[in-house]
Amino acid sequence: MIKYQSAMIILNGKQSNNPDLRKAIAHLRQENYLITVRIPWEIQDTHDFIADAIANNIATVIAAGGDGTINAVASTLMQFPAEKRPTLGILPMGTANDFATSANIPLDIESALSLAVKGKAVSIDIAQVNEKYFFINMATGGFGTRITTETPEALKSALGGAAYVINGLLRPDTLKTDICRIESDNFTWEGETLVIAIGNGKQAGGGQQLTPHALINDGKLDLLIVPSRDVLPALLSNLFSTDKNEHLIEKSLTWVKISSPHTMVLNLDGEPLSGDSFTFHVQTNAIQCRLPPQCHLLA
Repeated sequence: MIKYQSAMIILNGKQSNNPDLRKAIAHLRQENYLITVRIPWEIQDTHDFIADAIANNIATVIAAGGDGTINAVASTLMQFPAEKRPTLGILPMGTANDFATSANIPLDIESALSLAVKGKAVSIDIAQVNEKYFFINMATGGFGTRITTETPEALKSALGGAAYVINGLLRPDTLKTDICRIESDNFTWEGETLVIAIGNGKQAGGGQQLTPHALINDGKLDLLIVPSRDVLPALLSNLFSTDKNEHLIEKSLTWVKISSPHTMVLNLDGEPLSGDSFTFHVQTNAIQCRLPPQCHLLA
């Protein structure tokens, strides 16, 4: 088996009957690419699929789904030694597709699959939380967490990424604050916050550019804090304008620690994580990922 001719697609089960995906896979197979498809049923399945890919010398593992699927595959890759990790490919098939959109990966399935199999692989960073958890795109807390975890599936299906914003604005109960202390090199902040975002990528919540200057190969994390005293002006400014505004605290850092006197919930690319202390570090050049040459997330 020639390594560059093989790929394994780890597919979100909701897309198992997608006719465009079937057609795109058939076209690649006609070009003599060996494409296998696996659908996780239980949490352990993704690990087992990647282990099988490594054992069979499969060059690329493709995450086919939304941001949660991409993060699940990327996080699982980190459980294997660096020298054995297959290259990551991305096939955006979710509702928001925030990471893929930021990376300028085409949303057309055939184009995206071709890129995921044939594209040039580049080294990218991944963020590590509490030495155990990972995310490839963004961690959000406060209002940002609630709108991404509590937006109904029916609303997302009808409105796409805009559903997150609409649901958040229509629900005053989501506008709750977190009391926390945030520390890093030469930086400390303490108080009540409406939104916290720690970005390896640029956007979350269906297109909201919370950390617009973040890059996935610069060895840094971008931090956004929206203090609660500036709730409404900061929220509206950040959601509907790309202009710099005075209500936001923004930093580019190599590590971040968040601690709170109460339990907080952070959203790691769609996966909730609860606790009262979170430490973030960057794992540089952690994964090889097939990205377009015009990728907006690369330095």
